[in-house]
Amino acid sequence: MDNLSDALEKLKLASTDSITDSVESCLDCLLKALVNNNTEASAKIQEMGILPMLPTMLTPQSTCTPKVANIIAEMAKNEFMRSACVEAGLIPPLIQLLNSTDQEVLLQTGRALGNICYDSHSLQGQLISMGVIPTLVKLLGVHSHNTALTEMCLIAFGNLAELESSKEQFASTNIAEELVCLFQKQTEHEKKEMIFEVLAPLAENDVIKLQLVEAGLVECLLEVVAQTIDGEREEEVAQLKTASDLMVLLLLGDESMQKLFEGGKGSVFQRVLSWIPSHNHQLQLAGALAIANFARNDGNCIHMVDTGIVQKLLELLDRHVVEGNVTVQHAALSALRNLAIPVVNKSKMLSAGVADVVLKFLQSEMPPVQFKLLGTLRMLIDTQVEAADQLGANTKLVERLVEWCEAKDHAGVMGESNRLLSALIRHSKSKVRHQEVVKMVIQGDGVKHLVTMATSEHIIMQNEALVALGLIAALDLVAAEKHFVAADLVAVLHKLLSDERSAPEIKYNSMILICAVMGSEPLHKEVQTRAFINVVSKLRSHENKTVSHQASLTEQRLTAQS
Repeated sequence: MDNLSDALEKLKLASTDSITDSVESCLDCLLKALVNNNTEASAKIQEMGILPMLPTMLTPQSTCTPKVANIIAEMAKNEFMRSACVEAGLIPPLIQLLNSTDQEVLLQTGRALGNICYDSHSLQGQLISMGVIPTLVKLLGVHSHNTALTEMCLIAFGNLAELESSKEQFASTNIAEELVCLFQKQTEHEKKEMIFEVLAPLAENDVIKLQLVEAGLVECLLEVVAQTIDGEREEEVAQLKTASDLMVLLLLGDESMQKLFEGGKGSVFQRVLSWIPSHNHQLQLAGALAIANFARNDGNCIHMVDTGIVQKLLELLDRHVVEGNVTVQHAALSALRNLAIPVVNKSKMLSAGVADVVLKFLQSEMPPVQFKLLGTLRMLIDTQVEAADQLGANTKLVERLVEWCEAKDHAGVMGESNRLLSALIRHSKSKVRHQEVVKMVIQGDGVKHLVTMATSEHIIMQNEALVALGLIAALDLVAAEKHFVAADLVAVLHKLLSDERSAPEIKYNSMILICAVMGSEPLHKEVQTRAFINVVSKLRSHENKTVSHQASLTEQRLTAQS
Protein backbone atom coordinates (compact mmCIF):
# COMPACT_ATOMS: atom_id res chain seq x y z
CA MET A 1 0.00 0.00 0.00
CA ASP A 2 2.99 2.31 0.53
CA ASN A 3 3.83 2.00 -3.18
CA LEU A 4 0.23 2.91 -4.00
CA SER A 5 0.31 5.97 -1.72
CA ASP A 6 3.54 7.12 -3.36
CA ALA A 7 2.09 6.56 -6.81
CA LEU A 8 -1.03 8.53 -5.93
CA GLU A 9 1.03 11.46 -4.62
CA LYS A 10 3.16 11.37 -7.79
CA LEU A 11 0.03 11.19 -9.93
CA LYS A 12 -1.25 14.40 -8.37
CA LEU A 13 1.97 16.18 -9.20
CA ALA A 14 2.49 14.49 -12.55
CA SER A 15 -0.99 15.29 -13.80
CA THR A 16 -0.51 18.90 -12.85
CA ASP A 17 2.75 19.07 -14.77
CA SER A 18 1.37 16.89 -17.61
CA ILE A 19 4.46 14.67 -17.58
CA THR A 20 3.15 11.72 -19.59
CA ASP A 21 5.81 9.17 -18.66
CA SER A 22 5.31 9.80 -14.95
CA VAL A 23 1.52 9.59 -15.34
CA GLU A 24 1.76 6.27 -17.20
CA SER A 25 4.05 4.85 -14.51
CA CYS A 26 1.64 5.91 -11.77
CA LEU A 27 -1.34 4.49 -13.64
CA ASP A 28 0.47 1.15 -14.01
CA CYS A 29 1.02 1.12 -10.26
CA LEU A 30 -2.68 1.83 -9.64
CA LEU A 31 -3.75 -0.98 -11.95
CA LYS A 32 -1.36 -3.40 -10.24
CA ALA A 33 -2.73 -2.44 -6.81
CA LEU A 34 -6.30 -2.89 -8.04
CA VAL A 35 -5.48 -6.38 -9.33
CA ASN A 36 -3.90 -7.37 -5.99
CA ASN A 37 -6.60 -5.92 -3.70
CA ASN A 38 -9.33 -4.11 -5.57
CA THR A 39 -11.46 -3.04 -2.59
CA GLU A 40 -8.62 -1.64 -0.49
CA ALA A 41 -6.90 0.03 -3.45
CA SER A 42 -10.19 1.63 -4.61
CA ALA A 43 -10.85 3.03 -1.15
CA LYS A 44 -7.32 4.47 -1.04
CA ILE A 45 -7.69 6.10 -4.46
CA GLN A 46 -10.95 7.72 -3.33
CA GLU A 47 -9.42 8.80 -0.01
CA MET A 48 -6.49 10.50 -1.76
CA GLY A 49 -8.89 12.60 -3.87
CA ILE A 50 -7.81 11.20 -7.24
CA LEU A 51 -11.32 10.70 -8.72
CA PRO A 52 -12.00 14.40 -9.50
CA MET A 53 -8.72 14.48 -11.48
CA LEU A 54 -9.68 11.63 -13.80
CA PRO A 55 -12.20 13.43 -16.12
CA THR A 56 -9.43 15.69 -17.48
CA MET A 57 -7.32 12.61 -18.20
CA LEU A 58 -10.03 11.02 -20.34
CA THR A 59 -9.12 12.70 -23.62
CA PRO A 60 -9.14 10.97 -27.02
CA GLN A 61 -5.63 12.24 -27.84
CA SER A 62 -3.91 10.96 -24.68
CA THR A 63 -2.06 7.64 -24.68
CA CYS A 64 -3.05 7.29 -21.00
CA THR A 65 -6.76 7.20 -21.74
CA PRO A 66 -7.15 3.39 -22.04
CA LYS A 67 -5.43 2.89 -18.68
CA VAL A 68 -7.49 5.60 -16.97
CA ALA A 69 -10.70 4.02 -18.30
CA ASN A 70 -9.44 0.59 -17.18
CA ILE A 71 -8.79 1.93 -13.65
CA ILE A 72 -12.31 3.36 -13.52
CA ALA A 73 -13.73 0.05 -14.73
CA GLU A 74 -11.84 -1.85 -12.02
CA MET A 75 -12.83 0.55 -9.24
CA ALA A 76 -16.48 0.50 -10.31
CA LYS A 77 -16.59 -3.25 -9.64
CA ASN A 78 -17.10 -2.13 -6.03
CA GLU A 79 -20.61 -0.93 -5.29
CA PHE A 80 -19.37 1.75 -2.87
CA MET A 81 -17.31 3.37 -5.66
CA ARG A 82 -20.08 3.77 -8.23
CA SER A 83 -21.78 6.84 -6.79
CA ALA A 84 -18.33 8.38 -6.18
CA CYS A 85 -17.51 7.90 -9.88
CA VAL A 86 -20.77 9.59 -10.85
CA GLU A 87 -20.18 12.49 -8.45
CA ALA A 88 -16.66 12.93 -9.87
CA GLY A 89 -18.26 13.62 -13.27
CA LEU A 90 -16.83 10.59 -15.05
CA ILE A 91 -19.88 9.62 -17.11
CA PRO A 92 -19.93 12.54 -19.67
CA PRO A 93 -16.24 12.20 -20.73
CA LEU A 94 -16.59 8.41 -20.88
CA ILE A 95 -19.60 8.70 -23.20
CA GLN A 96 -17.61 11.06 -25.44
CA LEU A 97 -14.90 8.41 -25.71
CA LEU A 98 -17.38 6.01 -27.32
CA ASN A 99 -16.78 8.04 -30.50
CA SER A 100 -13.11 7.04 -30.47
CA THR A 101 -11.60 4.89 -33.22
CA ASP A 102 -9.15 3.25 -30.81
CA GLN A 103 -10.49 -0.23 -30.02
CA GLU A 104 -8.73 -0.49 -26.64
CA VAL A 105 -10.19 2.89 -25.59
CA LEU A 106 -13.63 1.71 -26.68
CA LEU A 107 -13.31 -1.57 -24.78
CA GLN A 108 -12.17 -0.02 -21.50
CA THR A 109 -14.68 2.83 -21.80
CA GLY A 110 -17.52 0.37 -22.30
CA ARG A 111 -16.37 -1.65 -19.28
CA ALA A 112 -16.15 1.51 -17.14
CA LEU A 113 -19.64 2.72 -18.07
CA GLY A 114 -21.09 -0.76 -17.64
CA ASN A 115 -19.61 -1.20 -14.16
CA ILE A 116 -20.56 2.30 -12.96
CA CYS A 117 -24.17 1.84 -14.08
CA TYR A 118 -24.41 -1.82 -13.09
CA ASP A 119 -27.77 -2.66 -11.48
CA SER A 120 -28.87 0.99 -11.50
CA HIS A 121 -31.86 1.72 -13.70
CA SER A 122 -31.58 5.45 -13.01
CA LEU A 123 -27.96 5.61 -14.23
CA GLN A 124 -28.74 3.36 -17.19
CA GLY A 125 -31.63 5.71 -17.97
CA GLN A 126 -29.14 8.60 -17.99
CA LEU A 127 -26.99 6.76 -20.53
CA ILE A 128 -30.05 6.22 -22.73
CA SER A 129 -31.04 9.90 -22.54
CA MET A 130 -27.46 10.84 -23.49
CA GLY A 131 -27.82 8.83 -26.72
CA VAL A 132 -25.54 5.91 -25.92
CA ILE A 133 -27.69 3.29 -27.71
CA PRO A 134 -27.24 4.46 -31.35
CA THR A 135 -23.50 4.87 -30.65
CA LEU A 136 -23.16 1.31 -29.33
CA VAL A 137 -25.18 -0.15 -32.21
CA LYS A 138 -22.88 1.63 -34.65
CA LEU A 139 -19.83 0.25 -32.79
CA LEU A 140 -21.20 -3.28 -33.05
CA GLY A 141 -21.47 -2.92 -36.81
CA VAL A 142 -18.02 -1.40 -37.28
CA HIS A 143 -16.14 -3.72 -34.88
CA SER A 144 -18.05 -6.99 -35.22
CA HIS A 145 -14.72 -8.77 -35.87
CA ASN A 146 -13.41 -7.73 -32.43
CA THR A 147 -14.65 -10.41 -30.00
CA ALA A 148 -14.01 -8.42 -26.80
CA LEU A 149 -15.71 -5.28 -28.14
CA THR A 150 -18.63 -7.31 -29.45
CA GLU A 151 -19.13 -8.94 -26.07
CA MET A 152 -18.95 -5.54 -24.37
CA CYS A 153 -21.68 -4.21 -26.67
CA LEU A 154 -23.87 -7.27 -26.07
CA ILE A 155 -23.57 -6.97 -22.29
CA ALA A 156 -24.48 -3.28 -22.54
CA PHE A 157 -27.46 -4.05 -24.80
CA GLY A 158 -28.64 -6.78 -22.40
CA ASN A 159 -28.65 -4.34 -19.48
CA LEU A 160 -30.18 -1.39 -21.35
CA ALA A 161 -32.84 -3.47 -23.12
CA GLU A 162 -34.46 -4.26 -19.78
CA LEU A 163 -35.57 -0.60 -19.56
CA GLU A 164 -38.77 0.27 -21.41
CA SER A 165 -37.33 3.69 -22.25
CA SER A 166 -34.63 2.01 -24.35
CA LYS A 167 -36.98 0.27 -26.78
CA GLU A 168 -37.83 3.34 -28.85
CA GLN A 169 -34.14 4.18 -29.32
CA PHE A 170 -33.29 0.60 -30.24
CA ALA A 171 -36.17 0.56 -32.74
CA SER A 172 -34.73 3.64 -34.47
CA THR A 173 -31.42 1.85 -35.15
CA ASN A 174 -30.49 -1.17 -37.27
CA ILE A 175 -29.99 -3.31 -34.15
CA ALA A 176 -32.12 -6.13 -35.59
CA GLU A 177 -29.94 -6.51 -38.69
CA GLU A 178 -26.72 -6.28 -36.66
CA LEU A 179 -27.78 -8.92 -34.14
CA VAL A 180 -29.09 -11.34 -36.76
CA CYS A 181 -25.91 -10.90 -38.81
CA LEU A 182 -23.79 -11.51 -35.71
CA PHE A 183 -25.87 -14.55 -34.76
CA GLN A 184 -25.38 -16.12 -38.18
CA LYS A 185 -21.60 -15.96 -37.73
CA GLN A 186 -21.54 -17.71 -34.34
CA THR A 187 -20.66 -21.34 -33.84
CA GLU A 188 -20.12 -21.37 -30.07
CA HIS A 189 -23.01 -22.01 -27.69
CA GLU A 190 -21.91 -19.29 -25.22
CA LYS A 191 -21.83 -16.60 -27.92
CA LYS A 192 -25.27 -17.57 -29.20
CA GLU A 193 -26.59 -17.43 -25.63
CA MET A 194 -25.23 -13.90 -25.22
CA ILE A 195 -27.10 -12.78 -28.32
CA PHE A 196 -30.26 -14.59 -27.18
CA GLU A 197 -30.11 -12.68 -23.89
CA VAL A 198 -30.25 -9.41 -25.84
CA LEU A 199 -32.88 -10.58 -28.33
CA ALA A 200 -35.41 -11.71 -25.70
CA PRO A 201 -36.00 -8.30 -24.01
CA LEU A 202 -35.80 -6.46 -27.34
CA ALA A 203 -38.40 -8.77 -28.89
CA GLU A 204 -40.94 -7.65 -26.31
CA ASN A 205 -41.35 -4.51 -28.42
CA ASP A 206 -43.75 -4.95 -31.38
CA VAL A 207 -41.78 -2.68 -33.73
CA ILE A 208 -38.55 -4.56 -33.02
CA LYS A 209 -40.40 -7.90 -33.39
CA LEU A 210 -41.22 -7.00 -36.99
CA GLN A 211 -37.68 -5.72 -37.62
CA LEU A 212 -36.24 -9.02 -36.35
CA VAL A 213 -38.60 -11.03 -38.56
CA GLU A 214 -37.67 -8.93 -41.60
CA ALA A 215 -33.96 -9.29 -40.74
CA GLY A 216 -34.24 -13.09 -40.95
CA LEU A 217 -34.15 -14.07 -37.28
CA VAL A 218 -36.91 -16.65 -37.70
CA GLU A 219 -34.85 -18.63 -40.20
CA CYS A 220 -31.95 -18.62 -37.72
CA LEU A 221 -34.21 -19.88 -34.95
CA LEU A 222 -35.65 -22.65 -37.10
CA GLU A 223 -32.12 -23.74 -37.96
CA VAL A 224 -31.19 -23.88 -34.26
CA VAL A 225 -34.27 -26.00 -33.59
CA ALA A 226 -33.40 -28.36 -36.44
CA GLN A 227 -29.84 -28.74 -35.14
CA THR A 228 -30.77 -29.36 -31.51
CA ILE A 229 -34.09 -31.25 -31.71
CA ASP A 230 -32.48 -34.61 -30.98
CA GLY A 231 -29.70 -33.22 -28.80
CA GLU A 232 -29.23 -34.58 -25.30
CA ARG A 233 -26.43 -32.33 -24.08
CA GLU A 234 -27.43 -29.61 -21.65
CA GLU A 235 -26.38 -26.80 -23.98
CA GLU A 236 -28.41 -28.27 -26.86
CA VAL A 237 -31.53 -28.59 -24.70
CA ALA A 238 -31.02 -24.97 -23.56
CA GLN A 239 -30.62 -23.70 -27.13
CA LEU A 240 -33.73 -25.54 -28.29
CA LYS A 241 -35.78 -24.00 -25.48
CA THR A 242 -34.42 -20.48 -26.02
CA ALA A 243 -34.92 -20.59 -29.79
CA SER A 244 -38.47 -21.96 -29.65
CA ASP A 245 -39.46 -19.59 -26.83
CA LEU A 246 -38.15 -16.63 -28.83
CA MET A 247 -40.06 -17.85 -31.87
CA VAL A 248 -43.29 -17.77 -29.85
CA LEU A 249 -42.43 -14.30 -28.53
CA LEU A 250 -42.05 -12.96 -32.08
CA LEU A 251 -45.58 -14.19 -32.83
CA LEU A 252 -47.05 -12.01 -30.09
CA GLY A 253 -46.78 -8.98 -32.38
CA ASP A 254 -49.77 -8.60 -34.71
CA GLU A 255 -47.74 -7.51 -37.74
CA SER A 256 -44.92 -10.00 -37.24
CA MET A 257 -47.43 -12.82 -36.64
CA GLN A 258 -49.41 -12.02 -39.78
CA LYS A 259 -46.25 -11.73 -41.85
CA LEU A 260 -45.20 -15.24 -40.78
CA PHE A 261 -48.70 -16.71 -41.21
CA GLU A 262 -48.79 -15.74 -44.90
CA GLY A 263 -52.40 -16.80 -45.30
CA GLY A 264 -51.65 -20.17 -43.75
CA LYS A 265 -49.22 -21.04 -46.54
CA GLY A 266 -46.05 -19.63 -44.99
CA SER A 267 -43.10 -22.01 -44.61
CA VAL A 268 -42.58 -20.81 -41.04
CA PHE A 269 -46.20 -21.58 -40.15
CA GLN A 270 -45.86 -25.06 -41.66
CA ARG A 271 -42.64 -25.75 -39.75
CA VAL A 272 -44.25 -24.71 -36.47
CA LEU A 273 -47.17 -27.07 -37.18
CA SER A 274 -44.71 -29.95 -37.41
CA TRP A 275 -43.64 -29.32 -33.81
CA ILE A 276 -47.03 -30.34 -32.38
CA PRO A 277 -46.77 -34.11 -33.06
CA SER A 278 -43.11 -34.05 -31.94
CA HIS A 279 -42.01 -36.25 -29.03
CA ASN A 280 -40.13 -33.30 -27.55
CA HIS A 281 -42.21 -31.57 -24.85
CA GLN A 282 -40.53 -28.21 -25.44
CA LEU A 283 -41.45 -28.28 -29.13
CA GLN A 284 -44.98 -29.47 -28.37
CA LEU A 285 -45.33 -26.51 -26.01
CA ALA A 286 -43.88 -24.00 -28.48
CA GLY A 287 -46.01 -25.39 -31.31
CA ALA A 288 -49.24 -25.13 -29.31
CA LEU A 289 -48.37 -21.61 -28.11
CA ALA A 290 -47.55 -20.59 -31.67
CA ILE A 291 -50.96 -21.82 -32.86
CA ALA A 292 -52.58 -19.86 -29.99
CA ASN A 293 -50.74 -16.76 -31.19
CA PHE A 294 -51.61 -17.30 -34.86
CA ALA A 295 -55.24 -17.69 -33.74
CA ARG A 296 -55.64 -14.05 -32.80
CA ASN A 297 -57.94 -13.04 -35.63
CA ASP A 298 -61.00 -14.70 -37.14
CA GLY A 299 -59.51 -15.21 -40.59
CA ASN A 300 -56.53 -17.15 -39.28
CA CYS A 301 -58.76 -19.19 -36.94
CA ILE A 302 -61.18 -20.18 -39.70
CA HIS A 303 -58.33 -21.20 -42.01
CA MET A 304 -56.64 -23.30 -39.33
CA VAL A 305 -59.82 -25.12 -38.33
CA ASP A 306 -60.57 -25.85 -42.00
CA THR A 307 -57.08 -27.29 -42.51
CA GLY A 308 -57.25 -29.80 -39.64
CA ILE A 309 -55.23 -28.20 -36.87
CA VAL A 310 -57.87 -29.03 -34.28
CA GLN A 311 -57.23 -32.75 -34.69
CA LYS A 312 -53.49 -32.25 -34.12
CA LEU A 313 -54.21 -30.37 -30.89
CA LEU A 314 -56.66 -33.02 -29.69
CA GLU A 315 -54.13 -35.76 -30.35
CA LEU A 316 -51.56 -33.74 -28.40
CA LEU A 317 -53.94 -33.32 -25.46
CA ASP A 318 -54.77 -37.02 -25.47
CA ARG A 319 -51.08 -37.73 -24.98
CA HIS A 320 -51.07 -35.57 -21.86
CA VAL A 321 -54.25 -36.60 -20.04
CA VAL A 322 -52.66 -38.90 -17.47
CA GLU A 323 -49.70 -37.37 -15.65
CA GLY A 324 -49.26 -35.06 -18.60
CA ASN A 325 -47.11 -31.98 -18.96
CA VAL A 326 -49.11 -29.12 -17.44
CA THR A 327 -47.53 -26.42 -19.62
CA VAL A 328 -48.38 -28.38 -22.77
CA GLN A 329 -51.97 -28.93 -21.53
CA HIS A 330 -52.31 -25.19 -20.85
CA ALA A 331 -50.88 -24.22 -24.26
CA ALA A 332 -53.05 -26.65 -26.25
CA LEU A 333 -56.19 -25.54 -24.41
CA SER A 334 -55.23 -21.89 -25.06
CA ALA A 335 -55.01 -22.65 -28.77
CA LEU A 336 -58.39 -24.42 -28.80
CA ARG A 337 -60.01 -21.57 -26.89
CA ASN A 338 -58.79 -19.00 -29.43
CA LEU A 339 -59.79 -21.17 -32.37
CA ALA A 340 -63.32 -21.49 -30.92
CA ILE A 341 -63.99 -17.73 -30.96
CA PRO A 342 -65.32 -17.36 -34.57
CA VAL A 343 -68.96 -18.50 -34.72
CA VAL A 344 -68.41 -20.64 -37.83
CA ASN A 345 -65.74 -22.68 -36.02
CA LYS A 346 -67.85 -23.72 -33.01
CA SER A 347 -69.98 -26.44 -34.58
CA LYS A 348 -67.00 -27.82 -36.52
CA MET A 349 -64.94 -28.08 -33.35
CA LEU A 350 -67.80 -29.67 -31.41
CA SER A 351 -68.22 -32.21 -34.21
CA ALA A 352 -64.50 -32.95 -33.99
CA GLY A 353 -64.99 -33.94 -30.35
CA VAL A 354 -63.25 -30.98 -28.70
CA ALA A 355 -65.66 -30.83 -25.75
CA ASP A 356 -65.18 -34.53 -24.99
CA VAL A 357 -61.38 -34.23 -24.94
CA VAL A 358 -61.44 -31.03 -22.88
CA LEU A 359 -63.71 -32.66 -20.28
CA LYS A 360 -61.01 -35.27 -19.65
CA PHE A 361 -59.11 -32.55 -17.79
CA LEU A 362 -61.91 -31.85 -15.29
CA GLN A 363 -59.90 -33.65 -12.62
CA SER A 364 -56.91 -31.34 -13.04
CA GLU A 365 -55.84 -29.56 -9.86
CA MET A 366 -53.73 -27.02 -11.75
CA PRO A 367 -55.40 -23.56 -11.89
CA PRO A 368 -53.84 -22.56 -15.25
CA VAL A 369 -55.28 -25.71 -16.86
CA GLN A 370 -58.64 -25.22 -15.12
CA PHE A 371 -58.78 -21.63 -16.36
CA LYS A 372 -58.18 -22.52 -20.02
CA LEU A 373 -60.47 -25.56 -19.83
CA LEU A 374 -63.32 -23.36 -18.63
CA GLY A 375 -62.63 -20.68 -21.24
CA THR A 376 -62.57 -23.25 -24.04
CA LEU A 377 -65.92 -24.77 -23.03
CA ARG A 378 -67.50 -21.33 -22.64
CA MET A 379 -66.38 -20.31 -26.13
CA LEU A 380 -67.61 -23.58 -27.62
CA ILE A 381 -71.17 -23.40 -26.27
CA ASP A 382 -71.75 -19.75 -27.15
CA THR A 383 -74.82 -19.89 -29.48
CA GLN A 384 -74.55 -23.70 -29.57
CA VAL A 385 -77.84 -24.95 -28.07
CA GLU A 386 -77.22 -28.68 -28.29
CA ALA A 387 -73.77 -28.43 -26.74
CA ALA A 388 -75.08 -26.24 -23.91
CA ASP A 389 -77.85 -28.80 -23.26
CA GLN A 390 -75.38 -31.69 -23.13
CA LEU A 391 -72.83 -29.97 -20.93
CA GLY A 392 -75.52 -28.57 -18.64
CA ALA A 393 -76.75 -32.10 -17.99
CA ASN A 394 -73.22 -33.27 -17.11
CA THR A 395 -73.34 -33.77 -13.34
CA LYS A 396 -69.58 -33.94 -12.89
CA LEU A 397 -69.08 -30.70 -14.82
CA VAL A 398 -71.70 -28.78 -12.83
CA GLU A 399 -70.31 -30.11 -9.54
CA ARG A 400 -66.81 -29.06 -10.55
CA LEU A 401 -68.04 -25.62 -11.62
CA VAL A 402 -69.72 -25.02 -8.27
CA GLU A 403 -66.53 -26.13 -6.51
CA TRP A 404 -64.36 -23.81 -8.62
CA CYS A 405 -66.78 -20.92 -8.07
CA GLU A 406 -65.32 -20.88 -4.56
CA ALA A 407 -61.68 -20.84 -5.68
CA LYS A 408 -60.98 -17.50 -4.00
CA ASP A 409 -57.21 -17.97 -4.35
CA HIS A 410 -57.57 -18.10 -8.12
CA ALA A 411 -59.74 -15.22 -9.32
CA GLY A 412 -59.47 -16.24 -12.98
CA VAL A 413 -60.74 -19.77 -12.31
CA MET A 414 -63.52 -18.44 -10.08
CA GLY A 415 -64.63 -15.89 -12.70
CA GLU A 416 -64.58 -18.37 -15.58
CA SER A 417 -66.51 -20.95 -13.52
CA ASN A 418 -69.25 -18.43 -12.83
CA ARG A 419 -69.38 -17.38 -16.47
CA LEU A 420 -69.61 -20.97 -17.73
CA LEU A 421 -72.31 -21.78 -15.17
CA SER A 422 -74.28 -18.79 -16.43
CA ALA A 423 -73.60 -19.68 -20.09
CA LEU A 424 -74.95 -23.22 -19.66
CA ILE A 425 -78.28 -21.72 -18.57
CA ARG A 426 -78.36 -18.87 -21.10
CA HIS A 427 -77.50 -20.95 -24.18
CA SER A 428 -79.69 -23.96 -23.44
CA LYS A 429 -82.93 -23.48 -25.40
CA SER A 430 -84.98 -26.67 -25.73
CA LYS A 431 -87.59 -26.48 -22.95
CA VAL A 432 -87.10 -29.95 -21.48
CA ARG A 433 -83.32 -29.80 -21.55
CA HIS A 434 -83.37 -26.18 -20.35
CA GLN A 435 -85.35 -27.20 -17.28
CA GLU A 436 -82.91 -30.08 -16.69
CA VAL A 437 -79.93 -27.72 -16.83
CA VAL A 438 -81.60 -25.26 -14.44
CA LYS A 439 -82.53 -28.09 -12.10
CA MET A 440 -78.96 -29.35 -12.15
CA VAL A 441 -77.58 -25.90 -11.28
CA ILE A 442 -80.11 -25.43 -8.47
CA GLN A 443 -79.46 -28.87 -6.99
CA GLY A 444 -75.72 -28.36 -7.34
CA ASP A 445 -75.99 -25.20 -5.18
CA GLY A 446 -74.90 -22.96 -8.03
CA VAL A 447 -77.52 -20.25 -7.52
CA LYS A 448 -75.64 -18.46 -4.74
CA HIS A 449 -72.61 -18.11 -7.01
CA LEU A 450 -74.66 -16.52 -9.76
CA VAL A 451 -76.09 -14.04 -7.23
CA THR A 452 -72.53 -13.18 -6.14
CA MET A 453 -71.54 -12.85 -9.80
CA ALA A 454 -74.26 -10.21 -10.21
CA THR A 455 -72.22 -7.99 -7.85
CA SER A 456 -69.05 -8.29 -9.97
CA GLU A 457 -67.15 -5.15 -10.91
CA HIS A 458 -67.37 -6.24 -14.55
CA ILE A 459 -70.60 -5.23 -16.32
CA ILE A 460 -70.50 -8.19 -18.71
CA MET A 461 -70.37 -10.64 -15.79
CA GLN A 462 -73.14 -8.80 -13.92
CA ASN A 463 -75.35 -8.97 -16.98
CA GLU A 464 -74.65 -12.64 -17.69
CA ALA A 465 -75.53 -13.48 -14.08
CA LEU A 466 -78.78 -11.49 -14.11
CA VAL A 467 -79.97 -13.10 -17.36
CA ALA A 468 -79.19 -16.58 -15.99
CA LEU A 469 -80.96 -15.83 -12.70
CA GLY A 470 -83.96 -14.52 -14.62
CA LEU A 471 -84.17 -17.79 -16.56
CA ILE A 472 -83.89 -19.82 -13.35
CA ALA A 473 -86.73 -17.79 -11.80
CA ALA A 474 -88.86 -18.22 -14.92
CA LEU A 475 -88.28 -21.97 -15.28
CA ASP A 476 -88.23 -23.24 -11.68
CA LEU A 477 -88.98 -20.54 -9.12
CA VAL A 478 -90.30 -23.03 -6.60
CA ALA A 479 -87.01 -24.97 -6.43
CA ALA A 480 -84.88 -21.82 -6.58
CA GLU A 481 -86.86 -19.83 -3.98
CA LYS A 482 -84.94 -20.86 -0.86
CA HIS A 483 -81.63 -20.37 -2.68
CA PHE A 484 -82.63 -16.85 -3.73
CA VAL A 485 -83.61 -16.02 -0.16
CA ALA A 486 -80.41 -17.49 1.32
CA ALA A 487 -78.26 -15.55 -1.17
CA ASP A 488 -80.02 -12.21 -0.43
CA LEU A 489 -81.01 -11.80 -4.07
CA VAL A 490 -83.56 -9.07 -3.37
CA ALA A 491 -80.99 -6.99 -1.46
CA VAL A 492 -78.54 -7.35 -4.36
CA LEU A 493 -81.18 -6.21 -6.87
CA HIS A 494 -82.11 -3.23 -4.70
CA LYS A 495 -78.47 -2.17 -4.57
CA LEU A 496 -78.02 -2.51 -8.34
CA LEU A 497 -81.11 -0.43 -9.06
CA SER A 498 -80.23 2.23 -6.48
CA ASP A 499 -76.65 2.62 -7.70
CA GLU A 500 -76.43 5.47 -10.22
CA ARG A 501 -73.29 3.85 -11.67
CA SER A 502 -75.16 0.72 -12.77
CA ALA A 503 -75.27 0.40 -16.56
CA PRO A 504 -78.68 0.60 -18.32
CA GLU A 505 -78.64 -3.12 -19.18
CA ILE A 506 -78.00 -3.96 -15.50
CA LYS A 507 -80.97 -1.87 -14.40
CA TYR A 508 -83.15 -3.38 -17.12
CA ASN A 509 -82.33 -7.00 -16.28
CA SER A 510 -82.62 -6.32 -12.55
CA MET A 511 -86.21 -5.15 -13.07
CA ILE A 512 -86.97 -8.17 -15.25
CA LEU A 513 -85.73 -10.37 -12.41
CA ILE A 514 -87.81 -8.52 -9.81
CA CYS A 515 -90.93 -9.22 -11.85
CA ALA A 516 -89.90 -12.87 -12.20
CA VAL A 517 -89.50 -13.45 -8.43
CA MET A 518 -92.77 -11.73 -7.49
CA GLY A 519 -94.51 -15.10 -7.78
CA SER A 520 -92.69 -16.26 -4.65
CA GLU A 521 -94.35 -15.25 -1.38
CA PRO A 522 -91.17 -14.80 0.70
CA LEU A 523 -89.41 -12.94 -2.12
CA HIS A 524 -92.51 -10.82 -2.78
CA LYS A 525 -92.53 -9.78 0.90
CA GLU A 526 -88.87 -8.80 0.70
CA VAL A 527 -89.54 -6.70 -2.38
CA GLN A 528 -92.35 -4.88 -0.54
CA THR A 529 -90.26 -4.42 2.61
CA ARG A 530 -87.44 -2.74 0.69
CA ALA A 531 -89.77 -0.21 -0.93
CA PHE A 532 -88.70 -1.08 -4.47
CA ILE A 533 -91.51 1.01 -5.91
CA ASN A 534 -89.69 4.23 -4.94
CA VAL A 535 -86.47 3.14 -6.66
CA VAL A 536 -88.29 1.91 -9.77
CA SER A 537 -90.41 5.08 -10.04
CA LYS A 538 -87.29 7.19 -10.36
CA LEU A 539 -86.15 5.05 -13.28
CA ARG A 540 -89.24 5.99 -15.31
CA SER A 541 -87.41 9.18 -16.26
CA HIS A 542 -84.19 7.36 -17.16
CA GLU A 543 -82.55 8.62 -20.37
CA ASN A 544 -82.48 5.11 -21.78
CA LYS A 545 -85.92 4.43 -23.28
CA THR A 546 -85.73 0.66 -22.76
CA VAL A 547 -84.97 1.18 -19.07
CA SER A 548 -87.71 3.80 -18.61
CA HIS A 549 -90.25 1.56 -20.37
CA GLN A 550 -89.35 -1.43 -18.23
CA ALA A 551 -89.54 0.77 -15.13
CA SER A 552 -93.14 1.65 -16.01
CA LEU A 553 -94.05 -2.02 -16.46
CA THR A 554 -92.27 -3.02 -13.23
CA GLU A 555 -93.98 -0.20 -11.30
CA GLN A 556 -97.38 -1.43 -12.54
CA ARG A 557 -96.54 -4.96 -11.41
CA LEU A 558 -95.38 -3.76 -7.99
CA THR A 559 -98.45 -1.57 -7.55
CA ALA A 560 -100.84 -4.30 -8.63
CA GLN A 561 -99.41 -6.79 -6.12
CA SER A 562 -98.81 -4.43 -3.20
